[in-house]
Amino acid sequence: MKNIDKNIDIDELIAGHCSNELSAEETGYLRDWLNASSDNKKYFQQQKQIWFSAIATNDEVRFDKNKAFQLFLTRKTATLQKRIFAERRLSLTFQRIAAAAAILLIFAGSGYWLGTGRIKGLIAENVVIEAPLGSRSKMYLPDGTMVWLNAGSTLSYAQNFGVEDRTVNLKGEGYFEVAHQEKKPFYVISNDLKIRVLGTKFNLRNYLEEEEARVTLLEGSVKVNCKSASQPESYLKPNEQIVYDRKTTVVRTIPTNASNALEWTNGYLFFDEEKLPDIARELERSYNVKIRIADESLKTFRFYGNFTRTEQTIQEVLEVLASTEKLSYEINGKEITLKKK
Repeated sequence: MKNIDKNIDIDELIAGHCSNELSAEETGYLRDWLNASSDNKKYFQQQKQIWFSAIATNDEVRFDKNKAFQLFLTRKTATLQKRIFAERRLSLTFQRIAAAAAILLIFAGSGYWLGTGRIKGLIAENVVIEAPLGSRSKMYLPDGTMVWLNAGSTLSYAQNFGVEDRTVNLKGEGYFEVAHQEKKPFYVISNDLKIRVLGTKFNLRNYLEEEEARVTLLEGSVKVNCKSASQPESYLKPNEQIVYDRKTTVVRTIPTNASNALEWTNGYLFFDEEKLPDIARELERSYNVKIRIADESLKTFRFYGNFTRTEQTIQEVLEVLASTEKLSYEINGKEITLKKK
C-alpha cells in the first residue's frame, strides 16, 4: 500500500472529486487514501453529503469549485475539520460525534434539497427525504443524479450510496435524470416495482392508494420488474409508458407523449383522461385538502385538463370540473365533497 502524503488536504481532494476536477494523480491519492481504512471510506461519504448540502441552488454556482468549496468549509464543525487521514485510529465515541455532526449538517443544507422538501431522518443509516403535501422538491444525489419529488412522496437511500451500488427507494412519484455510470446501474425500488437503468430520464408514479403504477420514459432505456405481475419483466423505449394494475397484476406498455408525465415538475397538474378518484387524490396532495366522492357513479368519470398549481386555487380547479355538468362540489374549510349533478 502506498504512503499518503500528509501535506495533502483530503477535504480538497473530496471537493475536487465531487466537482469532477481532480487530476489523475490526485485521483490516485484519493483512491489510496480510501483503500487505507474503512474509517476513511465512512468519512468520505459523510463529507460528500456535506459537500452537496453546501452547494447553492443554481447550477452555475453548483459547478463553481471555488465557491462551492468555500460553502463546503462553512458547513464543517470543529470536529469534522480534524484530518481523519492523520488520525489512524478513531474511538467509537468520536465516530458517533462525527456521524451526529454530519447529520446536523445535512439538516442545515440549503442547496442540495430545493423547494420545501425536507430530510425526514436517518433510519438504519439511511437518508430519508420527503416532499410534504402541497409541495414538490428537487435534489441532487451524491452521484450527480437529479431527482424531483412530487407532493406526498418519500425517497431514501443508504449513506454509502454510490460506493458499491446506486439504489434508492421511492414511495409516491419521482422524476429522475440519472447520471450515467456503466459499471454501476441505478436501481429504483418502489413497492412491488424495481427499475434498472444506467443513465436515462424517466418518471415513476407509484402511490399505494392508487390502483395503477406508471413508468414513463423520456430518454435512454429502462428495465421494469413487477414482482406480482403475470408479465414480470418489461423494457421501455422513449415515449412509452408501462401501466401496472395492482388489482389485476396486468402490465400494459402503451405509446405516450412522455413530456406530459413530468408537467408536475414545472408546477402544472396534467390530467389525461384520468379517473376522478385519482384526480381527487392528486388534488389532495397538491393543495393539502381532503376530498370525498359522495356518489359511486362518479368514480368512473374521466377528465382531461391542465392547471397551474401555483396560480390556480383549488376552487378554480373544481369550477372547471363542475363545468362538465357531471358533478357539483361543496367546500367546508379543507374538506371538499363531490356530488353527482
